[in-house]
Amino acid sequence: MVASTSLSRPISYVGGHTLMFNSATLADNIYWHYTPNINYSLGLDYQKDKITGQQFPSARLTYLINRKNSDTSQRNLYLKTGVGLNDTNNHFYALTGDWETRRLFVGFSAKQVSGDGYDLFEQSVTFGLAPYLGDYGALHTWLMIKSKKNDFDNKRATYPVLRVFKGGALIEFGYHKRTNWDVHLMYRF
Repeated sequence: MVASTSLSRPISYVGGHTLMFNSATLADNIYWHYTPNINYSLGLDYQKDKITGQQFPSARLTYLINRKNSDTSQRNLYLKTGVGLNDTNNHFYALTGDWETRRLFVGFSAKQVSGDGYDLFEQSVTFGLAPYLGDYGALHTWLMIKSKKNDFDNKRATYPVLRVFKGGALIEFGYHKRTNWDVHLMYRF
């Protein structure tokens, strides 16, 4: 009960499904996962690699390494990995984490990505502030700043992000002139 009141975004429950769409600098993808156990989720991903122009399906695993709930916050640490189903040269692994209260959010990602003919490392950090505290099930809004860099172009992009969610639906978008739109849509059911 305490954990549900301190969460600042929708979470996946055992037996739950999640459908996501992401559009970012290096790839666009649509991703579905199922959570059979509190510690992991399994999914399928269809991706368009913006570096090579290839489109391919992948199998993905997200494993919860550590979660710490308190009366006022939650901390998560995840290992994520995926491999192309038609070409194992397309794969990634990542370490991601976040800490959040109902008012503050801090998150990070460190991801190694391999595609057909390239390998790159990308990293990001996100800081967020909720301008108001909504009740459970109400509309929630986050004003965020994201900073990311990859060794493909070795340049950092820092830009504002708006995150809005209600129930199991989340919309997040940001923009930087060098990276263009960074969009994340999610629905959990």
